Amino acid sequence: MGASAARDIVATKLGSVRGTTRDGLRVTLGIPYAAPPFGAGRFREPLPAEPWDGVRDCTRFGPVAPQSAELPGAPVWRPGDEDILTLNIWSPAEASGPLPVLFWIHGGAYTFGSSAQPDYDGSALARAGLVVVSCNYRLGFEGFGHVPGFPDNRGLLDQIAALEWVRDNITAFGGDPDRVTVAGQSAGAGSIACLMSGARADGLFRRAVAHSVPDAYFPPDFAAGLARKVAEAAGVEPTAEGLLSASPQALVEASDRVVSQYAGDPDSGPLHYDTVIYGPVLDGTLLTADPLDALSAGAGRDVDLLVCHTTEEYWLMRQVGSMPPVTTEDGLARFAAEYGLPGDLVERYRTLLPEEPVLDVYLALAGDALFATHSVRLAQAHARAGGRTHLSRFDRRRTRPDGTRVRAWHAADVPFALGTLDAVGVDFLTGGPADADDRDLSRRMVRAWSGFATAGDPGWPALDGPSGTPVHVWAVPGDRGEGPAATHGLWRDVRAAALRL
Repeated sequence: MGASAARDIVATKLGSVRGTTRDGLRVTLGIPYAAPPFGAGRFREPLPAEPWDGVRDCTRFGPVAPQSAELPGAPVWRPGDEDILTLNIWSPAEASGPLPVLFWIHGGAYTFGSSAQPDYDGSALARAGLVVVSCNYRLGFEGFGHVPGFPDNRGLLDQIAALEWVRDNITAFGGDPDRVTVAGQSAGAGSIACLMSGARADGLFRRAVAHSVPDAYFPPDFAAGLARKVAEAAGVEPTAEGLLSASPQALVEASDRVVSQYAGDPDSGPLHYDTVIYGPVLDGTLLTADPLDALSAGAGRDVDLLVCHTTEEYWLMRQVGSMPPVTTEDGLARFAAEYGLPGDLVERYRTLLPEEPVLDVYLALAGDALFATHSVRLAQAHARAGGRTHLSRFDRRRTRPDGTRVRAWHAADVPFALGTLDAVGVDFLTGGPADADDRDLSRRMVRAWSGFATAGDPGWPALDGPSGTPVHVWAVPGDRGEGPAATHGLWRDVRAAALRL
């Protein structure tokens, strides 16, 4: 075996793995961190992976979790794919000592996505001096559906198992298990808020980066009601036996039918507007409190926290057709009532946006309700409870030559922060090919994440009190330092009740 081939082999506690070395990085993909969660392990806590003899080939991403999504450049789930609990590592091939670790948790409404998406490649952050890890975890019903007698939040338990694997094995890849930063966006960020809230993940990470944290947590009775709807759509009883009898594919298809029912029925309540039927369950075991309440009470105060949201979160949902349009004043008032929002809040948005159409007022209101305001509140709660907290906002917006606008919408910040502007499918998120200003912004965001993971310093001061300032604003050209977004002050003492159904 040649010296270069030998360098690609790393011994883990379960067995040796072989990755590849390219452009100064060792890339090791599809390493099992737990057993396939099917058969006897279905709907259970993740079980230990079986050790193996010889050298396991880890040059390709592992299978993705059951889902119906087909994303650009990413693998799709095929019925029969079972070894889904795998992780991936990008590390400098010639590291001179233990490096900080960044552990990426992908988003996707707790229902779709994977660590194999091209825009989640860890190469740029690894070149910035980090060991980067990403993982797959159970999604949809397999990960978050309520099954009587089985644990809720199985997707979160998978993430904890992957972090435990990092604690036990990352030294062999040049990483420092005492300097782990978890990072995620959307459902990944919501997962991080949950991990910070409960004792099961204590000590597994030192810092956290959370972009666009959704304010969506389900009490057990609501999760059980959704499970009954999915079981009915799958043609099985909502019991453990009935749900175990349904194949993963049957539950994926049934879940999609339930989502379509909510989307098509204006009288179906809040889920008509936000058809995400899976998410963290306040089960009293892993999650004993809403993460905002938990952080306010001091949970996770020893974890340094970096929070970001985008300025126009919900415009993405409109673009991809995942929400019904609201185009009339009556419709806007109905939306606010469904979410338990005071009527004068809508009027204040209308006053702030006097020239915008109703649809844009709705998108601003919904995006702030679900993501932006909650992200800011989590940051402030963590700071008030004694945690070190940095807050930022992504506001990179453009007007194209044809007059159309490039929005600072949900997920547009991810390829900038991960340094993946040229990845397949990214031009949809960013509004077109990257120019010199975009590349400069990406370099600065990569540097901020690297600095935070290395020494807790992203390049701007931590919050100095409950006011929410200072806030770092990511924009082109250059940065602007200013206070919270103009609409944030409208939410004082207001929180959308329906988001914690």
